[in-house]
Amino acid sequence: MKHTTRRRVGSIALNGAAIVVLLFAVFPVYWMVATAFKPNNEIFTTDFILFPRDPTLEHVTKIFTDGVAGNSIWVYMGNSVVVALGTVLIGAVFSLLAATAVSRFKFKGRAPFMIVLLIFQMVPAEALLISLFLMIRGVGLYDQLLGLVVVNVALTLPFGIMMLRNFVAAVPKELEEAAWIDGASRFTTFWKVLFPLVAPGLVATSIFSFITAWNELIFALILMRDSTGYTMPVALRFFFGQRGTDWGAIMASSTLMTIPVIVFFLLVQRRMVSGLVAGAVKG
Repeated sequence: MKHTTRRRVGSIALNGAAIVVLLFAVFPVYWMVATAFKPNNEIFTTDFILFPRDPTLEHVTKIFTDGVAGNSIWVYMGNSVVVALGTVLIGAVFSLLAATAVSRFKFKGRAPFMIVLLIFQMVPAEALLISLFLMIRGVGLYDQLLGLVVVNVALTLPFGIMMLRNFVAAVPKELEEAAWIDGASRFTTFWKVLFPLVAPGLVATSIFSFITAWNELIFALILMRDSTGYTMPVALRFFFGQRGTDWGAIMASSTLMTIPVIVFFLLVQRRMVSGLVAGAVKG
């Protein structure tokens, strides 16, 4: 009886702690969405207003009709989509090929290569700003979305290789050897045997790449000169001015910016969970 009571109390305590953590995680998102629909007198008041007393679409309408810095909000949203999806697609290809090479082939310098990847992940991205700026300008990609995609791929590629390496290593080599015996080429074996098995891991790394590229600010600001090439994080800066900050417009734009990330996550969440679990077990 005491043991059952103790287990019940422990379960209640764990569930209560989980609820508290969930509230701490969800509350900032709720506050952002709620503020987007509050009038200015409720935003700048010192009173704690949990729910909008007089909901308004003023801020949402403003960002769609007035735009940001003379451009439509959809221009910045489109740039963010291009950069994020470009980073995901290009990064997925290179990370999968590199992870396969590191896991399946023995070559001179493989261990130093992996060490360099680990070191690169520990270096702050801001420390690479000047060198990457000079390289992008040197190859003629300055003020182009392709240059921003290349930089984001470079920043997310080490993590993708390190993570996918575990997924590729977890696939038994016997499956590939059996396909070779049946007459399949290396490309056919890679595409029809290896790729389907590491696809969950590829989805998990793609989510990381998507969120990183979607939220990136510094390089999007430095590498783009024309305002029509700015992404959504850069566009939010225009609501901060010397005369004040338009918090309503900021929250409305941030809410709009969050929707694609949520939709992307909901579409691939099942594969992400299975991918993370599969990558934790070898064999």
